[in-house]
Amino acid sequence: MVKLLGKTPQELSVEAGLCGMKPYAGKQIAQWLYEKKVRSFSEMTNLSKEGRENLSRRCGTGVTGPMGKAESSDGTSKYLFRVEALRGGNSEQESVIESVVIPDGDRKTICVSSQAGCRMNCKFCMTGRNGFHGQTGAADILNQFVSVDEAAQLTNAVFMGMGEPLDNYEEVSRAIEVLTAPWGFGWSPKRITLSTIGVIPKLERYLDEHRSHLAVSLHNPFPEERAVMMPVEKAYPVKDVVDLVRHYDWSGQRRVSFEYTMFAGWNDDKRHADALIRLLKGLECRVNLIRFHRIPDFPYESSPQRVMEEFRDRLNSNGITCTIRASRGEDIMAACGLLAGQSINSDSHD
Repeated sequence: MVKLLGKTPQELSVEAGLCGMKPYAGKQIAQWLYEKKVRSFSEMTNLSKEGRENLSRRCGTGVTGPMGKAESSDGTSKYLFRVEALRGGNSEQESVIESVVIPDGDRKTICVSSQAGCRMNCKFCMTGRNGFHGQTGAADILNQFVSVDEAAQLTNAVFMGMGEPLDNYEEVSRAIEVLTAPWGFGWSPKRITLSTIGVIPKLERYLDEHRSHLAVSLHNPFPEERAVMMPVEKAYPVKDVVDLVRHYDWSGQRRVSFEYTMFAGWNDDKRHADALIRLLKGLECRVNLIRFHRIPDFPYESSPQRVMEEFRDRLNSNGITCTIRASRGEDIMAACGLLAGQSINSDSHD
């Protein structure tokens, strides 16, 4: 069945024509999907009854509610969505993805998934441990925006959930187009941040084709140490990633940040801070220090608060803007992949 969520007005016009409707119905369907965020064809009341019936036989809106939700004591909500007919995974099977909504004052940020699982194999990431199940389509990405309880209050989005967004670039790019197009959600590109570990060919495309923010998962400035935890370092060294980023203008509203998860005794001493300063020197950027949420069967723990503060202060005193990101949702397993992993393991034992 064809999912309409994620299609352009021109593509929706084609589908409308196949269902016996006039081409202008494509624009009407786009308004119902993106502006009014309806869930069913029966709600599209300015379409003919016959047209709606034909649509329902051939297509689906692509909007499906979550299969589960967990709520944190700090207001963070985590959702679990079932996705089907995935491409490129171990099998064409049903799987699950996660979304997290984080409230912060008058802001509500949604953290969305771009793949079911991940094939980057970062050692500290629970999503990768659960395996790669396939690429999500733009419909499954956008469904996360329209199906969470907070859909009408969302102010920002980060592609920091399950998966490496640039490993599914075409579908992620289409989702960003829908989010930012006047005929779509009409968001400013500055409301969106894409996070990547540094898949250079697709990173260059993203920086050329979109005006949204960028977050680079760095975690260690020493190549040989980073490669142990993040195999991508061997294919796309972080130095090359930073060199590419330097070719773009970050002096305006568009921002780049570097995400740095702090592991006690592994990447949190003066030597690492100084190497990070040298790597980023002269680049208009921010470093976000992140507390590590423990995952099963992984030996490292998060650095103590005092160590994180000393690391932050050293970067700031050397001209690198650095902050410690507030930890949210730890009581509901907000680290990517934990809730999905439980669901996968539970299903496999049914």
